[in-house]
Amino acid sequence: MSAEHVTETALLKFERGTMTNDPLGNLTDVLENREPLPNVEPDPEYLMATEQESNPSSFRRALVVLITDHPDAVAQEKGCLVTELLVETGFAVDAVVQVPSKKSQIRQAIETAVVGGADLVLTVGGVGVGPRDRAPEATRSILDQSVPGIAQALRSSALASGAVDASVSRGVSGISGSTLVVNLADSDEAIREGMTTVGPLVHHVVDQMQASVV
Repeated sequence: MSAEHVTETALLKFERGTMTNDPLGNLTDVLENREPLPNVEPDPEYLMATEQESNPSSFRRALVVLITDHPDAVAQEKGCLVTELLVETGFAVDAVVQVPSKKSQIRQAIETAVVGGADLVLTVGGVGVGPRDRAPEATRSILDQSVPGIAQALRSSALASGAVDASVSRGVSGISGSTLVVNLADSDEAIREGMTTVGPLVHHVVDQMQASVV
C-alpha cells in the first residue's frame, strides 16, 4: 500500500477493493448513497455453517472509526485489517473514518453512523489511560444502554492471549439507537483477538435488536 499523505481527519471509502480519501463531511453522503448489496442466495452448507438458516438474506453493515493523531500508512493498514476481519465475520463495511483523539469528533463520527443506520460501529484506538484516550468517554456519552459483557469479554480474552493494551483497555460497549458500538484497542494483536471474541457476541446482540423491532 502506498503511503500517501492523509489529512488530520479523513474518510477512507472502500470502492471495488480500493481505498480513497474524502473529507469526513462526506460520510453522510457515503451512507445515504451506498449501493445495495447484490442478492446472493447462499447454499445450504453455508447456511448451516453460519447458523443463519432462519434469515439467509440478512447482511449486517458496519462502520469503523479509527482514532489516531497521526494518520499515515500504518493507520490505513489497521483500517484494512479491521475491514477484512469484519467481512470475514459477515459484515459489509460502509467506510473507515479516521478522526483525531478528540471527544467531540469521535462522538460526531459515531453519531453519523448511528443516524445512517449502521448495525455496528467499531472504534479502534483511544482506549488507554493517556490524556488523549477519549474513546470511552465519547462512546458512553451517546449510549442508550450499556452492554458491559462485550467489553468484559474483550479484556478477558486479551489478558489470556497476552495483548497487553487490550487487557488494560477502558473500552466500553453498548447500544445507541439501533446500533451496537464497541471500543477496541489498536494493536494488530488486539484487533485480531478482539474480532475473534466479539464476532459471535455482536451477531447475537444485533439479532436481538432486530427481533425487537419486527
